[in-house]
Amino acid sequence: MFEYMNSLGSAKKPFLFVISYDKQEVFVQELDKLDSDIYYKLQSKRNYPRKPINQSYYLHKSPIDYTTYKNSIELVKEQIKDGNTYLLNLTFKTPIESNLTLLEIFRYSRAKYKLYFKDKFICFSPERFVLIEDNTISTYPMKGTIDASLPNAKEQILNDTKEMAEHTMIVDLMRNDLGIVGNTIRVEKFRYIDKIKAGKKELLQVSSKITAKLSPFWHNHIGDILDSITPAGSITGTPKKKTVEIIDSIEDYDREFYTGVFGIYDGVSLDSAVMIRFIQKDDDKLYYKSGGGITIDSTPQSEYEELIDKIYLPI
Repeated sequence: MFEYMNSLGSAKKPFLFVISYDKQEVFVQELDKLDSDIYYKLQSKRNYPRKPINQSYYLHKSPIDYTTYKNSIELVKEQIKDGNTYLLNLTFKTPIESNLTLLEIFRYSRAKYKLYFKDKFICFSPERFVLIEDNTISTYPMKGTIDASLPNAKEQILNDTKEMAEHTMIVDLMRNDLGIVGNTIRVEKFRYIDKIKAGKKELLQVSSKITAKLSPFWHNHIGDILDSITPAGSITGTPKKKTVEIIDSIEDYDREFYTGVFGIYDGVSLDSAVMIRFIQKDDDKLYYKSGGGITIDSTPQSEYEELIDKIYLPI
């Protein structure tokens, strides 16, 4: 499928792509032939009308118990102490219940990046993966979250040494990833704040912007570019290859498309998102997948609360 992306890019044919976390499943389809059970939104690009909510709704969540979560954190920290990883994004699968269907949640939710895929899963992601335009590739790693209602929340998150270390490591990783496909790598913005709706809460999230220059012939190599820089560093950790191996040994479920990427190539530019804020449907039951970055300074209780805070409907 990555070769197919190369051929579509060479012909400047617009297409949608969806890449699973482990790249074992890759969906690519031309936009003018897109299946009727796929809906997308990337910033201002969308193929469906927004539907304002006109009913009450509920979301019940049954997260993993704290003891099991803490044990997983300890396993990660053992790997960090052994020098096998410095930052690992640990995630879990949480059963949820709602009176809304998967499609209704998608239509009612608000997010910069959204995907509804064949009644199998949805994501409403705040995190752009890469943007390619004018022969420049930009990536926007998002790492660091805090409840916006806390006193001096912005100052807290920006001055937190653990959060600073975590974010810096991801920026370094993404600089290296862009160096695989481009040159003249620059950190354009370092640790800026975005505010996002998280159900009834507001969260502050910390992001950075990193850029690199591409060949004018990048259209011919779209698949190769995406293959080289996935999975996204913000949802794996560093060093990437070894950290992915550790994730596979510690997490007790298959991420599948969760933390993969999706995007649109329109014949001129490419925009894409990391598939976080993710709900999957299995046997008519809904599961929310969420997590966060773990470092040697991580506190199990605060990380557990972050895992649960990220289980919300942005309606």
